[in-house]
Amino acid sequence: MSALWILLTGLALDVPPQWPGFLGAGAAPVAAETVPLTWSPTENLAWTREIPGYGQSSPVVWGDRIFLTSVEGENKETLHVLCFSLQSGELLWDHKAASTNPERSSVYISRAAPTPVVDAERVFAYFEGGDVLTLTHAGEPVWTRSLTADYGKPQNEFGLSASPVQTADRVFILVDDPGPSYLIALDKKSGDVAWKSDRVSRSSWSSPSVIRAGDATHIVCSSAGSVDGYDPKTGQLLWTFAEVGGNTGTTPLPVGDGRFLVAASAGREGNNAELARQSNGLMSISRSGETWVSEFRWRADGATPSWASPIGYQGYAYWINRSGVVYCMDLQTGESMYTERLRQSAWATPVGVGDRIYCFGKEGKTTVLAAGPEFKVLATSELWTEDAPPVNHGPTTEETSPERQQAAAMFGKPTVYGVAMVNGSIVLRTGSQLFCIRK
Repeated sequence: MSALWILLTGLALDVPPQWPGFLGAGAAPVAAETVPLTWSPTENLAWTREIPGYGQSSPVVWGDRIFLTSVEGENKETLHVLCFSLQSGELLWDHKAASTNPERSSVYISRAAPTPVVDAERVFAYFEGGDVLTLTHAGEPVWTRSLTADYGKPQNEFGLSASPVQTADRVFILVDDPGPSYLIALDKKSGDVAWKSDRVSRSSWSSPSVIRAGDATHIVCSSAGSVDGYDPKTGQLLWTFAEVGGNTGTTPLPVGDGRFLVAASAGREGNNAELARQSNGLMSISRSGETWVSEFRWRADGATPSWASPIGYQGYAYWINRSGVVYCMDLQTGESMYTERLRQSAWATPVGVGDRIYCFGKEGKTTVLAAGPEFKVLATSELWTEDAPPVNHGPTTEETSPERQQAAAMFGKPTVYGVAMVNGSIVLRTGSQLFCIRK
C-alpha cells in the first residue's frame, strides 16, 4: 500500500508513525496541519545532524527511529546502517560492515544509493556493491547476504541504485546490469532465496514497486526498454510491455486499482529520444480471462522526469523535469492543466499532503504548490544558505580529465536526495547531513 494511496483515501490506521520504504511505500497517513508549510535555517528546523560518510539513499522511519545508509572510504569499503532518534536527532547506533565488493568512490558512481526498507521488527539495507544487511531496530545483526558473491559482480560503470521493496514476508531486489540481471525475493526471517527471476541484461537505476490490481499483487519493474509484472509468491513473469524506452531512473508509482505512472527521458546524448517521449503517462493492468493485459491509458505530451518520479495526487499527475519545470495533468484523461517552472529541479520525489504538493529542490530550496489544476505557489523555503551549506563528505580521489573535473564540481555540491514525512515531522537528507523540520 503506497503512501500516496493512503493520503488520497485518508485511510486511518492504528499504526506508529512510519515511512517504511522508498518514496513512502506503506507509509502511515500524514495530517497536513501537523507539518510546517515553511521553514528556514532559523525557523521550524528542529535539529540537524552530520552523517558519517556519504549516502544517496532516502531516510525511512518507524516509530521514533530514523534509519538510513551511507558508505565511507576511498573504495567505499565501509558500509554504515544508521539509526537516529526522530524526536531529538540523537545517533542511537551506527552498524558498520566491510563491503564484499569495494570499488572506487566517485561522484560518477552510486554511493549508498538504494533506500532501505523497515518493518515492525527489522531494517533491511541493500548496498550497490551487492551486500544485504538485516538488523533489528536495536542495531543487532540478524543475517547478511552478498548478491555479488552469489551471482557475480555488477558491471554498470555508474553503479546500481534500485531500492528494495517488501511484502509481509519477503524483500525484493532488482539488479538490472550489463552483467547478470535479475529480480530476487529474499525471505525476511532467514535471508534465504525464495525465488530468482533472470532478466535481459541492461543498464538501469530504477526501483520496482508493489502494485495492487483487484485481489492480486504485482512486483512492477519499469526499466530500460520494458515494464514487467511479476508474481511476488513465485517470481513468474505475469506480463510485459515493451513499447517504452529511456525508462531507466524512475519508479512506477501506484495511483489506484491496477493503475500506475511511468516516466522516461532521453539520455544525455539523445539516445532513445523519440521512444522516451512516448513513454511517460498512465499505465494500467487488468485481467482478461487468465491473461494480464498492460496498456497506456494516456501518454503525457512533452513531460519528462528528473530523478524524481511522477506522482498522482487528488486527481492530478505531476512531473518535474531536469530544468525544474513542473507539468500537471488530469489523472483520468491526461489533459494538460499547466506547465510552469519551479525554483529548482528536484531529485527527491514530491509528496502530496492535504491540499499541498511539496517539491523538494535538489539544492535545498523547496516549493509548496496548491494541489489541483491551477499553478499556485503556497510557500517557498530554504534548508540552508549559500554561505552556510551543509557538510558534504565527497570522494577524496580527484578526477583527472577536465570534463570530469567540471562534472565533479557540479555533482559534488550538497544535494537533497530523499525525504520521509510522518505526522509532525519532515526528514530530509543530503549526502552527509540529516535535517528534521517540525513546527
